Amino acid sequence: MTSYDLVLIGGRVIDPESGLDAVRNVGISDGTVQAITERPITGTTTVEVPGLVVSPGFIDLHSHCHDVAGQRLQALDGVTTALELEAGVFPVEPAYRRAQAEGRPVNFGFATSWAVARMHVLAGAPATGDLEAFFTHIAHPQWQRAAAQPDVDRILGHLEADLAQGALGIGIVVGYAPRVDPGEYLSVAALAARHGLPTYTHARELVELDPDTPIDGAEEIIRAAGETGAHMHYCHLNSTSLRQVDRVQQLVERVRREGSRVTTEAYPYGAGMTGIGAAFLAPELLYRRGLTPHSIGYLATGRRMTDAQELNRVRQQDPGGLAFVHFFDEDDPEQFQFVQRAMTFPDAAVASDGISPLWRTTPRDPMLWPLPADVVSHPRTSGTFGRTFRVLVREQGQLSLTEAIRRCSLVPAQVVETAAPAMRRKGRLQPGCDADITVFDPTVVSDRATYAATTRPSVGFQHVLVGGEFIVRDGELRTEVLPGRPVRAA
Repeated sequence: MTSYDLVLIGGRVIDPESGLDAVRNVGISDGTVQAITERPITGTTTVEVPGLVVSPGFIDLHSHCHDVAGQRLQALDGVTTALELEAGVFPVEPAYRRAQAEGRPVNFGFATSWAVARMHVLAGAPATGDLEAFFTHIAHPQWQRAAAQPDVDRILGHLEADLAQGALGIGIVVGYAPRVDPGEYLSVAALAARHGLPTYTHARELVELDPDTPIDGAEEIIRAAGETGAHMHYCHLNSTSLRQVDRVQQLVERVRREGSRVTTEAYPYGAGMTGIGAAFLAPELLYRRGLTPHSIGYLATGRRMTDAQELNRVRQQDPGGLAFVHFFDEDDPEQFQFVQRAMTFPDAAVASDGISPLWRTTPRDPMLWPLPADVVSHPRTSGTFGRTFRVLVREQGQLSLTEAIRRCSLVPAQVVETAAPAMRRKGRLQPGCDADITVFDPTVVSDRATYAATTRPSVGFQHVLVGGEFIVRDGELRTEVLPGRPVRAA
């Protein structure tokens, strides 16, 4: 009888690609799934998992968690791969080098950042390869202005150099520079298409929100797909489409029928989070989204803004400071249905848009665990995947268990695998695949993070393996291991 490094015995094994859903034993050696069988198997380590679901590890396409602390919270939420694709980083090589040197709990990877490359060319922002560069210059008017063609060429040159370094595509947060010439956006999409890589877009304003927008944000994405042939990934459809989600999804369906590739993602919350200096959070523009200054909560203090004067003051003092943006009341079924529609749209991936925790008063120490009470984030950092299973599967029946697993694992893997062939070994649970595995109790799995207790870990995720190594075992985080590996484009 073949013996393996590790065997998981008697779990309900679900593989979203092959359709397998049955009690099986799983044999793992050298970080790879070697066997999935009904026959008895043995291993150096044997873990009994009857009554638990054994699924591919969850892949978060939209994670701004660049440190160990944030990724630990994600691991406790079933995540085995966390990718920074929407904002991206520029340049990517220092980001990969830093993550490898420090170690990460889960696998990691980066797209290149159109926004930061633009900040570098037009506003002189330093190219550091971290997300801070974006937030530091988020409100700088220079990077948001229309660019002359020589500057556009320089931006494209920087992006192309990053693609040669293994960037997983191009992140385009055009919603933060909503007056940029649509021609530049098309040029970026065309660059991605030439390299056979995706783009990941935070859409600019929809025409319903801004009748003077240079182009409707949804139309811009599908136009780029049709005209350039690029794979266009539409980020957090829920928070950029809001009450226009049906129209946006109809556009996506139309362009898909015509043969273009447009993929989507969403997260199960009614509030977003971004730098408080973002262009669309200017007090005079909040009405477009049905918001008021009180809809904006400043993470550093935990307080909501009282009026436009306070919001303007904070925007000037700390433009990159993180802020909640409460779009929808999650307890109001009529409002939450817009989130549900984005989440249940055909082939929409589950993606968190999570952010590395903010250390309010305790000196920052990403290796410290458990996290002190004053370390805060958006609850989606800790609970996106647990909340998906609690709300959309168990409580509302919007998704079946197997479909939710598919949207958390296989669907995101397929978004990225054209860029990174290594992703073809993730998001599936088959012999030959990477042993990135999430084992959970479907009857209790749940988020626990709230807007008052933002970094409370999820429950029900019993075991999480990254490359065949436990990062979570028996529901407890293993702080002594950092098994994450880089994911790069070919």
